[in-house]
Formats: sequence, C-alpha cells, structure tokens
Amino acid sequence: MIEVVNAEKIYRRGHSEVRALNGVSLSVPKGQFLSVMGSSGSGKSTMLNLLGALDVPSSGIIRIDGKEISKLPDDELSRFRRDHLGFIFQFFNLLPTLTAIENVLLPSLLAGKSRQAEEPKAQALLEKVGLKGRWSHRPDELSGGEMQRVAIARALLGEPSVLLADEPTGNLDSKTGAEVLRLIREATRERGLTVVMVTHDPRAAEVGDRLVRLADGVIVGDETIRSAA
Repeated sequence: MIEVVNAEKIYRRGHSEVRALNGVSLSVPKGQFLSVMGSSGSGKSTMLNLLGALDVPSSGIIRIDGKEISKLPDDELSRFRRDHLGFIFQFFNLLPTLTAIENVLLPSLLAGKSRQAEEPKAQALLEKVGLKGRWSHRPDELSGGEMQRVAIARALLGEPSVLLADEPTGNLDSKTGAEVLRLIREATRERGLTVVMVTHDPRAAEVGDRLVRLADGVIVGDETIRSAA
C-alpha cells in the first residue's frame, strides 16, 4: 500500500521557488493499478520520483508497505528501492554493451545475489514477456518493444511489491505500446503488484484501475476506471 500525506516539493532557483507538489495526499491500495496524468509541469514526474525514493519531499509523508520513506537516510533509501520497488522507464535504460539477460540480471548481481540462482528466473521472465531465444541479443539488435520487454523483466526479477512506470509507451507505436501495457497489467494481476504509471496518453491511462489527474502540483481529478479485483 502507498500513502502520501500532504506532500510538498519545493525547488529553489536563485531567490525564487517552484512548488512542484503542493500538499498532495493520496492512498493507493495494494494491487491497484493507478494511472497519473497531467501536462508538463503538473508535478506527475516529481510525484513518481518521491514514490520511487529517488527524491524526498520538502514536507509531508511518503509511506510504502508501512515504511515511512520520506525521512530515511540515503543508504536506507537505496536498500528500500532495491528490495521493494521496480522501475520501467520511457527510454528503457538498458546498457548497450550487455545482452538482454545480462541487463535483466544486472540489478540483482549488483545487490550481491548469485547469478546461478538468478539466471533461471531471468530466463523464465524473458520467456514470459515473449523473448525466448533473444536472451543473447544486445539492445541494438532489439526493437523498441523488445527493449521495453527486457525492462519489464528486469523490473520484475527483484520481486518488488510496487512497480513504477514512467511513460512506458512513450517511445513505442500504438500497437507495441498496447502489448507492453498488457504485459504490465498481466504482471500486476499475477503478482499482486501495486502499480503507479505516469502517462500523457489517455488510451494508456485507461488500462489502469484508477486515474488521478494533476495540475500545478495538486490533484484535480480522481476517478475509478474499474475494480482492481
């Protein structure tokens, strides 16, 4: 479960300040797929960064799985990201010199886990997202959709409780984007994940269970699309 209580994020630029988030409160139950929409400067990326423990609020509380992360020191934030969160990015963030399976394995190996133990799980995930037989291909040998599938497998390997997706279809054509969203949706249901996805695409947002709209750092809309059950 995700809880955001009166979160503010203020960026100071010289003598002025920008309120990227202005008193946002939000609760996301376990297993819900939340879509977040808003124009540029609305605060949606800031909110995703706070939920991803990539930044801390200027004030307020961010709590995930019962753990208040808004005041954790950097080393504990790093461990929390590693143990609880999975990330999918618009630009895939794959290392070009590594193969598909090496990209999937990299976060686990950096965390000190055994390749012998992790590789069969990585292979199973790549097969699950439709990349059986493509394990040894590097990013420049894969299509955009295939690279995003690798990113999904990488995000799921650590068995996170929360999946954070930043414009996951932004660099894909509509057909490929729809397939990527289907894979994320399927993973959510199978694994009981809580998902927060930032998107500018109304068609992508409709894949979620719930849609929150942000403008000028505040929530201006909150609607249920479908039951998360």
